[in-house]
Amino acid sequence: MHFDKADRLADAIIERVGRDIVLALPLGLGKANHIANALYARASADPSLHLTIFTALTLEKPRPRQELERRFIEPISRRLFDGYPDLAYAAPLRQGWLPKNIEVNEFFFGAGQWLGVPQAQQDYVSANYTHAMRYILARGVNVVGQLVARRNDRYSLSCNTDLTLDFLAARKQGAANFILAGQVNRELPFMPGAADLPASAFAFVLDGAESDFPLFAPPRAPIDFTDYACGLHAATTVADGGTLQLGIGSLGDAVAQGLVLRHTRNNEFQNIMAGLTRGQPFGAIGGTAPFSAGVYGCSEMFVEALLDLFRAGILKREVDGALLHAAFFIGSRGFYRSLREMPAAELEKFQMRAVSYVNELYGDEAAKRRARVKGRFINSTMMATVLGELISDTLDDGKVVSGVGGQYNFVAQSFALGDARSIVALRSTRTKDGKTHSNVRWDAGHATIPRHLRDIVVTEYGIADLLGKSDRDVVAAMLAVTDSRYQPELLRQAKEAGKIGKDFELAAVHRENMPERIERTLKPAREQGLLPPFPFGTDFSKTEQRLAEALRRLSISSSMQLLGLMFAGMKSGAPTAEVTDCLTRMGLDRPSALAERGYRSLLRGALA
Repeated sequence: MHFDKADRLADAIIERVGRDIVLALPLGLGKANHIANALYARASADPSLHLTIFTALTLEKPRPRQELERRFIEPISRRLFDGYPDLAYAAPLRQGWLPKNIEVNEFFFGAGQWLGVPQAQQDYVSANYTHAMRYILARGVNVVGQLVARRNDRYSLSCNTDLTLDFLAARKQGAANFILAGQVNRELPFMPGAADLPASAFAFVLDGAESDFPLFAPPRAPIDFTDYACGLHAATTVADGGTLQLGIGSLGDAVAQGLVLRHTRNNEFQNIMAGLTRGQPFGAIGGTAPFSAGVYGCSEMFVEALLDLFRAGILKREVDGALLHAAFFIGSRGFYRSLREMPAAELEKFQMRAVSYVNELYGDEAAKRRARVKGRFINSTMMATVLGELISDTLDDGKVVSGVGGQYNFVAQSFALGDARSIVALRSTRTKDGKTHSNVRWDAGHATIPRHLRDIVVTEYGIADLLGKSDRDVVAAMLAVTDSRYQPELLRQAKEAGKIGKDFELAAVHRENMPERIERTLKPAREQGLLPPFPFGTDFSKTEQRLAEALRRLSISSSMQLLGLMFAGMKSGAPTAEVTDCLTRMGLDRPSALAERGYRSLLRGALA
């Protein structure tokens, strides 16, 4: 049944399933926002209705935290997110006035998105991606609301085949009883294969001008020297003729650019790696030569960087006629446009499948094992211990930063496949309010990946191969890739615990792990255009790119450092044309109030 009004569709859902609605919305991009909002409106107006929303990765427009950030973000937000409908439950949940008859459970958060929101933290459900369906079925899901693409009388699940295909399989087997409600979006690429469904799969479809909207399209983040160093090291672990899983964000883009350099500018790649490793051998885990057979993508997320690897001739090994099997995607407007405009024969090579297919070996296991040869499953983590535990989702006090997602699935899969490796990238330090902390720790309150599943940890300082190693050798390997400012204390703790010999000393080559050395090593490659901040393009203007770096500097500065930057800005001479453009973009070219003059000086100091 087709509707052009979301409220009428909501009434039809209530009439069909009753007054206790358990609504499952796909992770990220694939949410049927208007359907969800119409059901929320009905429930918030009628306490006799009970609405449970089970989802992951609620998308919200950027929220600036202070004045300079507001001046930078608001024009970008208008440009990139205008027209995207906010999810009606997000603001009440954040502000603590969600109606008592409405509950929102998520199993994966946007990084740090709900840290200060008690209700979201309390209602969070810890789940591996492939286990989430079981939990949702146990809650009695009776509605799945999915954003879809339409072509004639066919509908594509497009960006989120992940759990929806698994739900449909469960319904076919009699293990689930729900209705599928689709919302048509004309910007959504029509993905073929398993994503392509007949109209009969849907009980209700919302299709009208009022419910069409621009897709959520986050811009790609800039890649700094730390991310590039991690990515370049990780690029040497990838084997020609193998299989690749790649994560989102600047680290994933850094790995992709490292692979592109390895394939297309191999001499330069070898020179960069020689500088990073300072004469130590590299490439034994994967390789350093250009790709001949190429790689096949088996990736939970179809990240935009995988399309860049396809264009570079690296993603070219086919499995069952496909170059890539993935479970969901989200990306920039250019990414969506590329998929919409891709020739049909080419698009057939990018197959969206159920998350159970991509993230697990169960089901046609023999064929999956043959396909996923030399698997390299590359993800990232927040922190690690010197004994090889990974902390990717939760802080010591139990607050959830993001979620387990599919990380555990790929770590476990790497152990199940005889020639696969789990590669986890880690920035060795983090800086906040002018204080730098080590991301390599002695212990942690919670672990996402336990130490018995430790494999490869990559930081900007190198590769720690932990697979099958003794605790002593793991401690030594982790210390070798730790920032040198924190090595002495971690080594003291390891010796005190009896985990490494009292006479152990780190080799001299590992006692120079400092960010200045990484910058010094990689800066020439950046100046040559080999390691640009945005190797695959950006939605930011040149001026915004410059401002983003200045604001990043401000965000990590202490109060005293901020005062120093402000004083430097006040003392600087006439601004250059480039600085003037930055000030104009921020509305600070002609400051009037005292606060604006302060912000102008602060920004000028950071730009310098």
